[in-house]
Amino acid sequence: MSSDAQLPDADYVLLGSRIALGLDGGFAVAVPARLRLLEAAGAREPLMLSVDGQAPEAHAAQRQAFVDGGHVPDASRVRNLFDELLTGGDRLARAGRPGEPTPGVAYRTVRDAAGRAIAELPVFEDDPQWHLRDANVVVHAADGDRVLRGFRGLYIAWLEAIADERRAVAGDPERLFVVVCESRQIGEALVGWDDPRVRLVHTIHNSHLPAPHDDPSAPVTGLWERWLRTLDTYDAVVWPTAAQRDEIAERFGDPGTFHVVPNTIEPAEEPAVAAPRDPHRVVMLNRLAPQKRVDLAVRAWPAVVAAVPDAHLDVYGDGPLRDELQALVDELGVTASVTLHGATSERDAAFDQSSVFLTSTAFEGQGLSIAEALARGLPVVSTDVRYGPREAVGDAGVLVPPGDVDALAGALIDLLRDDARRAELSAHARAVAAAFTPEAVQPALVAALRAATERPSRRAR
Repeated sequence: MSSDAQLPDADYVLLGSRIALGLDGGFAVAVPARLRLLEAAGAREPLMLSVDGQAPEAHAAQRQAFVDGGHVPDASRVRNLFDELLTGGDRLARAGRPGEPTPGVAYRTVRDAAGRAIAELPVFEDDPQWHLRDANVVVHAADGDRVLRGFRGLYIAWLEAIADERRAVAGDPERLFVVVCESRQIGEALVGWDDPRVRLVHTIHNSHLPAPHDDPSAPVTGLWERWLRTLDTYDAVVWPTAAQRDEIAERFGDPGTFHVVPNTIEPAEEPAVAAPRDPHRVVMLNRLAPQKRVDLAVRAWPAVVAAVPDAHLDVYGDGPLRDELQALVDELGVTASVTLHGATSERDAAFDQSSVFLTSTAFEGQGLSIAEALARGLPVVSTDVRYGPREAVGDAGVLVPPGDVDALAGALIDLLRDDARRAELSAHARAVAAAFTPEAVQPALVAALRAATERPSRRAR
C-alpha cells in the first residue's frame, strides 16, 4: 500500500451518541463502513464507541447484529460507555476530584448487576443542552466518591481511559489518539478537550438547513447553530458532499479543515445469471420517517398506475409513519399496486427485481441508498434536494423539484414507458456508483486524517 493510502500511525475511534442497526437508518450503516475503511487503510483495531444509556442487553444485541451483518470484524470493536461504567467506576474516577452531587439538581443512580451503586448522573428534563451542563457526575470508587464535570467530563474520562489502554499496548505514552465524532452533540461536548495528543475529527451526516431545507441562507437554529459555533475547533471536518461543504464555507467560513469524504457502499457480486427485472416495478428503500416524504411517492402513484396499469411500488423500510402511510395507500385506492413490506435483509434481491429506484426525500446528507441502488444497475428517480442526490445520481437518473408530486409522477411514467431510456440510464448506473466504493473513497479519508494528525491540535493550550 502506498504511503498516500496509508493512515498515519495513531489510534482511531469512531464515537456516536447511539449507533444501532434498525434504529438509526443509513447512519448505522455508514459508521461501521468507516470503521472498515480505517482498518483497510492501516488503522490498528479501530473502535466504534457509543454513549447511549440503554440496557447492556440491548447493546449486546446491537453488537451481535453488527457482527452478524458483516459490519464489524468482531464484537470487541463495539463498545459503550455505560456498559463499561457498570463494570466499576474506578478507571473513570481517576480523572475526577473529590466532591458530591451538585445542589438543586435531580440525580439517578446507576447500579451494577448486583445492585451496587456505581454512579450518580444528573437529570435535566426537556433540556436540549443537557450534555453541556456542568452539574457534577458522581462516580463511586473504592477510595471514595469522585466527581467529573458534567457528561462532557464523563465522556472525556472514558476516552482518556481508552487512549491510555492503547498507548500502554503500543508502549508509547505520546501516541496520537484520533476521535472521529459522528454526532454533533458529541462534538459539542468534546471541544474543551485540550490534550495535545488528541485530534478531533467531525463528520456530517445530514443537512444543516431548517425546513423546508432548500434555502442556503435560511437562519440556522438549535443544535446546528450551536455546533457551527464550534466549527473551527476540530482538526478536520468531513462533509459527505461538495455542495454542503461549499455552502457552509461561503456562509460561515472554512477554517482550512474542510474535506469531502462520501460515505461508502460495498457492492455485492453480480449473480452468475441475472434474474429478469419487472419492467414496471419501482422500489423504495428508506426509513418511514418524516424526512423521507414517502407520502409524496404514494400521492404520485394514482397517476402512475393510471398511465401504466401494471406498475407496482414496493416500499422497504420501517418507521413511525408506517400506519399513516398505509392509511394513505388505502385512502387513495392503490392498495393493489403499493406494498409496504417493512424492513428487509434482502436489499439486493429487491433491487434486482425492479427497474427503477425512487426516493422522494425532503432533504439528505448524502443519500446512501441511491448509491446502493445504482450499484445494482437501477436507474434513479429522485427529488433534487440538498444535499446528495445531484452528486450521487449523475447521468444515471432523473431529478425532479422537491415536493412536486406531479413532476414525480411524470418522471416515473416517462421512464416506465421508455425501455430504451431505462436501459441507457442503467448502463451508466454502476459506473456512477463506483465513486462510492471503499477503494474510491479511502484516499479522501486518509487525506483528511493525515491533515488532522500532521498539524498541532487546534484546542491544545
